[in-house]
Amino acid sequence: MSRIFDTHAHYEDSRFDFDRDALLKGLPLRGVEGVITCGIDIKTSEKALALAETYPYIKAACGIDPQEADKVSPGDFARLSELLKNKNCVAIGEIGLEYHYDDVPRDTQLSVFEKQLKMAKYLHLPVIVHDREAHADTLRLLQKYRPAGVLHCFSGSVEMMEEIVKLGMYIGLGGVVTFKNAKKPLAVASAVPLERLVLETDAPYMAPEPFRGKRCDSSLIPYAAAKIAEVRHMDTDALLAQTAENARRLFQIG
Repeated sequence: MSRIFDTHAHYEDSRFDFDRDALLKGLPLRGVEGVITCGIDIKTSEKALALAETYPYIKAACGIDPQEADKVSPGDFARLSELLKNKNCVAIGEIGLEYHYDDVPRDTQLSVFEKQLKMAKYLHLPVIVHDREAHADTLRLLQKYRPAGVLHCFSGSVEMMEEIVKLGMYIGLGGVVTFKNAKKPLAVASAVPLERLVLETDAPYMAPEPFRGKRCDSSLIPYAAAKIAEVRHMDTDALLAQTAENARRLFQIG
């Protein structure tokens, strides 16, 4: 059976409301051995922790996403600090910068991102970083704080990947590698050191071909893994096994 470790999902999302329990109980039977479900604000971080407390193979990441940065109150950081101390929380995330939509002031995004990077260093937790069209600012702050962690749904160049790897961080890739216009992600997939690669879905989003546009879940990771294995000239099951080990190392899961 395949060893599937999904390092980035959102199972607290409303698109799972009608069948969440049945789906999550069934994923281990489909080869899923681990999932990190990520909050994007305090409410969803609390829901992520509740899922981690219910399903033994799930762990939570708690954080404030850049698109929620303008809604943060002073009390939110105090509450986040509490959530991060829960034994089922293994990372601060999803955090970072979102310059594609640009509907939250960049100064606000940068401030909230930087505060959470400081929290990560203080609490010795890895970070799960969202970076969309904000490569320069993301890299600058990561080089400043040098956290452990992963660049989720990596969309940068091979050269940026190399700088991230120099920091000791990981590269997260998922369904986008199966898309027809995936030249840059596939170039990164073929070049990233195998020990620094982890796989993800971003479920319920980013379903791979041939399921693009449909709801995604962790059982679909083998489609992305097969494409990555193809460009790396290796066996898909070997890639799944190695990336599962990488995920356990990154998030310190025994």
